[in-house]
Amino acid sequence: MAEAESVVKVSRKERIQQIIFEADTPSGKFFDIALLLAILTSILTVSLESVDSIDKAYHTELRLIEWAITILFTLEYLLRLYSTKKSQQYATSFFGIVDLIAIIPTYLSLIVPGAQSLLIVRALRLLRMFRVLKLSRYIGEGEVLFEALLQSKTRIIIFLFTVTILGFISGAMMYLLEGPANGFTSIPQSVYWSLTTITGTGYGDAVPLTPLGKLLAVVIMVLGYSLIIVPTGIVSSELMKLGEVDTRACSSCSREGHDRNAKHCKHCGEALRIN
Repeated sequence: MAEAESVVKVSRKERIQQIIFEADTPSGKFFDIALLLAILTSILTVSLESVDSIDKAYHTELRLIEWAITILFTLEYLLRLYSTKKSQQYATSFFGIVDLIAIIPTYLSLIVPGAQSLLIVRALRLLRMFRVLKLSRYIGEGEVLFEALLQSKTRIIIFLFTVTILGFISGAMMYLLEGPANGFTSIPQSVYWSLTTITGTGYGDAVPLTPLGKLLAVVIMVLGYSLIIVPTGIVSSELMKLGEVDTRACSSCSREGHDRNAKHCKHCGEALRIN
């Protein structure tokens, strides 16, 4: 009898885990869509509360909506802790912390004077959309893109370092050519102008007036357009090396991003659910 109850409890946990953490089942997709709507409603409520005229007219209604969403998120957070085998690992993960921060301000507003100002922290709930947006058939693309960025981070850092050096060199040259009389009052100011020009921003608060200054500006502009494609090429090359991932979440560590044909979690070794 005890074993039967244990099996029921385990299967219930696994069922909840599949619904909450995964998105490749009908119930999981329905849960993610409902969660997405709740997040969007919460963000809309936070935005409306910041408008004095709307808040004065509908303060009670907005607070009721906020409490309903907070209770919903609290239940979801508790279910995530209950359904995962390593609840502490989930609680200390990035999304676990975001989930907790999303519900704390509302409860603090009841017991801590002045905590009402912390309610703006609820805007962090928008981060939870990164978890929910995986429900589409392009779910694996986000994981692949993130992995590609990690794999190419060294080359991207070197690229940014190179752009910074070019910005300093061209900024110093522009300071020598134009000088304070034409708005380039210091080397830092000139480097600022150079970097905004390289990146294509160009605020226009400083403009070269001398022929050599204009020539250097043209070179910097052309160089900037040439450099834009470099990070794209770096990340694209890494994307081509990576395979597809699926939406299955490990029942032990709740991590995702496994290969389509994977049978075990690549993070902890737990057996994965077979589709």
